[in-house]
Amino acid sequence: MELIFVRHGQGQHTLSPPESLQHRNPSLTEEGVNQITLLKKNLPLNQGDLIVSSPTRRTIETATLLANGINEMITISPAVSPRMFPQNSKWKTLPCDKTLDKEFLKKDLPSVEVEDCSSEELWRRGINTIPEHVFKTIGNQFLDWCRQQHKEKIFIVSHDGTITSYRQLITGSLLSRKDFLKDGGWVRVYC
Repeated sequence: MELIFVRHGQGQHTLSPPESLQHRNPSLTEEGVNQITLLKKNLPLNQGDLIVSSPTRRTIETATLLANGINEMITISPAVSPRMFPQNSKWKTLPCDKTLDKEFLKKDLPSVEVEDCSSEELWRRGINTIPEHVFKTIGNQFLDWCRQQHKEKIFIVSHDGTITSYRQLITGSLLSRKDFLKDGGWVRVYC
C-alpha cells in the first residue's frame, strides 16, 4: 500500500510564534493555499484515491484543495491529529493544535466522511500528548484501517510531528525534527 504523507500548507499559527501558536483553529495563509495549489499540480490524485485528514482547519483546507472539489474522497480521522515530536510528557497541547469536534465536523462538512471507528476519547484527546507505546497501538490500528480501505494510494494530510511519528513507526528508523517536512511538503512511504 502506498501512503503519501502531506504536511498542510503554511498556517496562520506559524506567522509570528510564539504568540501565533495561541491562535485556535488557524486557517491556511494565502501562501499556504499557493503551496498546496502548486503541490496539486505535481502530485495529482486519481478518482479512486483516498485522502485522510487530521481534524484541524488547516489540514481540512489542505485536503479540500487536493481533492479538487470531490469532498467524498476525504475522511477525517483523529488518528492523524497533531502529535508532538519528540514526545515530552511535560508539554501540553497548544491552542493551535486543538482538534475540531467530531459533531461539529459532521454538521459543518456533510460531504466529508468523519471516521467513526475511533473511540470518543481519541476524538476528544487526540494523539498529541499520548505516550509512545499508546501511539504505536493507535498507529498500527490506523494502518490496519488504511489496508482495509483497499486503495492503491492513500494521501494522509497531517502535521510535521504526526508524519514523522508515522514514518518512524512504519520504517523502524529513528527520526528527528530535522526530518520534518516543510509546509506543503510530502513523502511517500510503502506499508
